[in-house]
Amino acid sequence: MSNAKSEGLGRIFAPLNNKDEFWEQALRISEQRLTVLASNIANADTPNYKARDIDFRSALQQALAASEATADATESGSMLPAKSEFVVPVVYRVPVQGAIDGNTVDMDVERTAFAEQALKHEFFLQKAIDQYKEIATLFKGMT
Repeated sequence: MSNAKSEGLGRIFAPLNNKDEFWEQALRISEQRLTVLASNIANADTPNYKARDIDFRSALQQALAASEATADATESGSMLPAKSEFVVPVVYRVPVQGAIDGNTVDMDVERTAFAEQALKHEFFLQKAIDQYKEIATLFKGMT
């Protein structure tokens, strides 16, 4: 395929790639946050365990910025940019009230955060599925 034709297809699929990248990053970070929250819940009775969390919004913004930088660095003739390898920062949660054993897990906070993130995760998953269906429909229309 010639470079001009390749660049033309890249422009056609660029909006799809951007949406796809957003939902993919949102799902990946959401999954990591759910894992961290589940770990907090599992360690609620572990002495000196420090509750951790991921600032989802900040992590998503950083991941998308890293992805955009990777896409900008990709050769202009490439239709699809290389995937960026962004490491999600995990931070220690500031406890509302400390425990005698040094554990900072507040089960009410953890359960609420887990339930909220699980709902968001389902939403992100459905959006990603819808996006892939849209792409499949486009390809069916091209044949």
